[in-house]
Amino acid sequence: MRAGVELSNADFPDSELRCEQEFIDNLYARVDALRGDTEGAVTDALAQGNTPMQARLERDILVAERSGLLAALNAVDGSLCFGRIDLTSGTNHHIGRIGLRAEDTERTPVLIDWRADVARPFYLATGHTPMGLRRRRHLTTEGRRVTALHDEILDIGDATRTGHEDPTGDAVLLAAIDSARTGRMSDIVQTIQAEQDEIIRAPHRGVLVVEGGPGTGKTAVALHRAAFLLYEHRELLAKRAVLIVGPNPAFLGYIGEVLPSLGETGVLLATVGELFPGVKATATDTRAAAAVKGRADMADVLADVVRDWQALPDPVIAIGHDREVLMLDDGLVNMARERTRAARLPHNAAREIFEGHILNTLTDMVSERIGTDPYDGSNLLDPSDITQIRDELADNPEVWAAIDQLWPRLTPQRLVADFLADPVGYVSDDDAAAIRRPVTRAWTVADVPLLDEAAELLGEDDRVARARADRERETQVAYAQGVLDVSYASRTYEFEDKDEEDSEILSAHDIIDAERFAERHEEDDHRSAAERAAADRTWAFGHIIVDEAQELSPMAWRLLMRRSPTRSMTLVGDPAQTAEAAGVGSWSKILQPYVEDRWEHTRLGVNYRTPAEIMDVAAAVVRAEHPGFEPPSSVRSTGVRPWARATDDLPGAVAKAVGELTPAEGRLAVIAPRDLHRKLAARLEGVTAGAEPDLTRSVVLLDPRQSKGLEFDSVLVVEPSRYGTSDLYVALTRATQRLGVLHSRTLPKPLAAALGEPPA
Repeated sequence: MRAGVELSNADFPDSELRCEQEFIDNLYARVDALRGDTEGAVTDALAQGNTPMQARLERDILVAERSGLLAALNAVDGSLCFGRIDLTSGTNHHIGRIGLRAEDTERTPVLIDWRADVARPFYLATGHTPMGLRRRRHLTTEGRRVTALHDEILDIGDATRTGHEDPTGDAVLLAAIDSARTGRMSDIVQTIQAEQDEIIRAPHRGVLVVEGGPGTGKTAVALHRAAFLLYEHRELLAKRAVLIVGPNPAFLGYIGEVLPSLGETGVLLATVGELFPGVKATATDTRAAAAVKGRADMADVLADVVRDWQALPDPVIAIGHDREVLMLDDGLVNMARERTRAARLPHNAAREIFEGHILNTLTDMVSERIGTDPYDGSNLLDPSDITQIRDELADNPEVWAAIDQLWPRLTPQRLVADFLADPVGYVSDDDAAAIRRPVTRAWTVADVPLLDEAAELLGEDDRVARARADRERETQVAYAQGVLDVSYASRTYEFEDKDEEDSEILSAHDIIDAERFAERHEEDDHRSAAERAAADRTWAFGHIIVDEAQELSPMAWRLLMRRSPTRSMTLVGDPAQTAEAAGVGSWSKILQPYVEDRWEHTRLGVNYRTPAEIMDVAAAVVRAEHPGFEPPSSVRSTGVRPWARATDDLPGAVAKAVGELTPAEGRLAVIAPRDLHRKLAARLEGVTAGAEPDLTRSVVLLDPRQSKGLEFDSVLVVEPSRYGTSDLYVALTRATQRLGVLHSRTLPKPLAAALGEPPA
């Protein structure tokens, strides 16, 4: 309700609450009916386990479709409806996380999906621009029970009052901000602000950059944008899928429940280290190694590595054939190599061409030796003789050993592993020392873009893929034939004692053969688009959302751009928080090589998470290095100032502070340098060092990089003098309520001054 409007009466009946509760009860009766129908259909379909193949496939489709609906209903259960808009025309609409229609018609909406155009005034209407609304209502629920209503009057001339008016219109937003954290991000669908709504509903073609400081909700906006795009462009994106790239597995776990709570389960969430099928990055690089591997010129380095695998004899290769020795020298091989390279095909795909040149060269050698007329030098062999010679050479293992030596088939893993084991000659001595590692070492996140680049350079010899497909096809046909044989045997047994007329009934064996039977099985892939995309390196996504985008290296951007040929992307981040040594940080540097200046930029400027007292301290740290820095403005102040304590016993001081700060509800994070984690964990009950953090626990131990994008009720920052400016800025801005600093070393001067600590 806008300021200046008086409430006419302080004593109102609870009829409004009763009315909304009745609506919610009826809504969930409809949901329960749908759930029962869905569960029953799935159960019935699963019970048909011994049906013929076509029926089994239909059953699988039914299970997939109905299970998807069931998953959506289960994910939003208890918070399905959160608002209502009352129009000046007299029409009312309830707004929810997904849309539902009346049971008796496909056209009557019971609940409006928050993404529908008709729901947009719920987020954008103001007293100055009411957009046809008389009233906006927020419903607060616990499970299926309505606990509170918050009404905002938008038509000032309307004297009707309900007793649930919210004088500021901010009660629901502030309640969400002040609520205890659970270790999982919640959706913001009930409290989307106007500037966020504009970004969420922006056209999906092209690249949109969403910049925002800590607490501006940029991650939540990006996730809701994914949900909106899937709603608005369902047919396209359901086929191509949406990819969401996050900075680390803990972050993906943190945001993993947001889209399901909005009824969307078909999105692929992954880190860069998970985007090369068959490889999982588990090792960690040094900052120097990550910086070298992430540079754009590594693409040229790997191209040089591939060319060097296309070898020349040193000086010749001797091939035994038919009691003679054929000599392949570097001149002959170089001619074959250059002709092969002229085709401009990837290495493995070009191998067939190289094989042809080598076989032709060797065939010429043999035909000249055995078919040349000693008198006039003419060749006495006819084409069939030459073909026979070539076929015999093609059956010679020594020929293929030579080809394997000169132009070997390579996998991306072998190429990159061998390069990293001995990078001398391709990069500077210092860079080589930074990235050198044993062949057997596990992959790192920075290795994955190198593997992807190698895969592009190598390509695939499609003869290998065809042979594999043929083998799989043979297996499927054999399986189908077995099914038909069992069916035929069963039918024969069933009718052997019956009359001739009954035995003429057609069986599956009579109307379909094994190959057609196998084809039906092949054509139906019941995996979701996201599941298929996760297994396919060459998948082209309909849209890609990248969180903490400023941290990605140039090589990582090459990987992502291959997966978005249409350049339909939403990039979310904050250059002030760039901490990775290979991070690009600048939006123009990221995008110029791919889209030049054809991208849009928008900025979120309101901090909904970090209280002003904490934000002032964090901003002072950055301003010491960048005087013109302007942080996002905080919407609230808690009155609780951050504090600092010096100590000679960090583990003991941390354990004591954790005991003081751990809330009855909510979460506390201890953010400390990685090498202190074991000592700190030994003093903290239930906390394990080195493992992937469980953010649902009341106390978690993180390093600054792991804390990016996360939020906690309370935060303890340990030994801040060991952080870089961006890491310290990140660590200081994770708290929603309380911030403490513990240190045994001298505090950085800007931090000490901001905390009111005396100078060292």
